[in-house]
Amino acid sequence: MNFFKRKTSWSNAEFVVFKLAIASAYILIGAYFHHYIRLAWLPILVLFLVSVVWTLILWIKKMKQKDSM
Repeated sequence: MNFFKRKTSWSNAEFVVFKLAIASAYILIGAYFHHYIRLAWLPILVLFLVSVVWTLILWIKKMKQKDSM
């Protein structure tokens, strides 16, 4: 099963999780370079990891639904 050649449709509500993962990654990168934001790197890292795992679960679930049709 090649993940990069598969096409799925995402609703706006499902796509928010992906946007959250990307946004928290940008904040983590910014926290590395700025002292004031770096104090909050652990909660941001947790948010990033949870949103990435959640996005992958949604993606795999959608691909399995498409395969069963």
